[in-house]
Amino acid sequence: MAAQSFDLIVIGAGPGGYVAAIRAAQLGLKTAVVEREHLGGICLNWGCIPTKALLRSSEVFHLMERAKDFGLKADKIGYDLDAVVKRSRGVAAQLSGGIGHLLKKNKVTVVMGEATIPAKGKVSVKTDKGTEELTAKNIVLATGARARELPGLEADGDLVWTYKHALQPPRMPKKLLVIGSGAIGIEFASFYNTLGADTTVVEVMDRVLPVEDAEISGLAKKAFTKQGMTIMEKAMVKQLDRAKGKVTAHIEVKGKVEKHDFDTVISAVGIVGNVENLGLEALGVKIDRTHVVTDEFCRTGVEGLYAIGDIAGAPWLAHKASHEGVMVAELIAGKHAHPVKPESIAGCTYCQPQVASVGYSEAKAKELGYDIKVGRFPFIGNGKAIALGEPEGLIKTVFDAKTGELLGAHMIGAEVTELIQGYVVGRQLETTEEDLMNTVFPHPTLSEMMHESVLDAYGKVIHM
Repeated sequence: MAAQSFDLIVIGAGPGGYVAAIRAAQLGLKTAVVEREHLGGICLNWGCIPTKALLRSSEVFHLMERAKDFGLKADKIGYDLDAVVKRSRGVAAQLSGGIGHLLKKNKVTVVMGEATIPAKGKVSVKTDKGTEELTAKNIVLATGARARELPGLEADGDLVWTYKHALQPPRMPKKLLVIGSGAIGIEFASFYNTLGADTTVVEVMDRVLPVEDAEISGLAKKAFTKQGMTIMEKAMVKQLDRAKGKVTAHIEVKGKVEKHDFDTVISAVGIVGNVENLGLEALGVKIDRTHVVTDEFCRTGVEGLYAIGDIAGAPWLAHKASHEGVMVAELIAGKHAHPVKPESIAGCTYCQPQVASVGYSEAKAKELGYDIKVGRFPFIGNGKAIALGEPEGLIKTVFDAKTGELLGAHMIGAEVTELIQGYVVGRQLETTEEDLMNTVFPHPTLSEMMHESVLDAYGKVIHM
């Protein structure tokens, strides 16, 4: 069979790949996308979306337990874990089907199978029916990443879980150990802790959510501890002894090893890029610690070959991948492309309380040599937060004292993952403190705290 010819072939149909394929097709490029498992990738099927569905269930459960605080009555409050998981899987399935519709609507050819690149401009796909040969002048790698597994801490699906197992749990943990306190680890810790698991989080760094501003991390730890979690920082799980229905974790803290028993362990110690078995080395692609090395336009250095999303390195976020997908499609189509600026990409963690940030932390801004002004505004000073019954939290802003540039914004509290975009837009538009101060924020809203935090940085705060 003769090879099918395209202008662009995208390998991987996650949030980077399918968006790149759709945008390319919109721009008139004959486009194919190759996917080995599920349209929508890890994010839609096993990551961002189903975890948010789980967390929404636990959030509602938490509110039901607080019914009395709102003058309401709710007796015999409980949950059906199987039903919670079923809803989560249903949400993922609905959206995955939607991706298929969008690709068809935009006349993107979908090939389900395992791709390799035997030579420049050629893609070989092993499908259920055999092997299909495709050719294209341009190829985009969007193969994503998978959970990192450390020696001795490998998942078995029974006692030790990865995120996939945690999304479809065989049981409700009674005593849970979460290894790693990044977004994935903390979100699962928050979910299971809210539903009643005795939860311990072990973090090798000096604080939980280590990529966040130190002040925000400290407030998060305080909140998690108040909820009953045990937080172990500067700690490392050295060994897991597995027995029937029990795992004994050897945890090193301050040079001494402690033994703690759990019935379930979730390993969330980072990710590794899916770079294997694609033929990248033979093509001359440079790989650094399981990630493809690219320039600011996602070019690999091999003519016509691009890499986007998790495979191309940090930040490992779906929205970064999608933006890179659009950028690369427009670049290939001859349009003026806008490179992604990592420091202007927001990070969101959907634990209770939520955490969100964009730009430089206070410490990073100082490290880079900026003379800074810092503003803070607490949730307790905001009318809407009090009315919602969510008085705990903080909005923090960091400005360049010389130019008024918004260098960073950091939040913890209810719905901050929805608020952070205001500051993201501000950074994109190169907004100064004066622009933000002169903006009228609606009342009563949580967004008023964003205004007050800016005012505080310049000694003009009203409600504090």
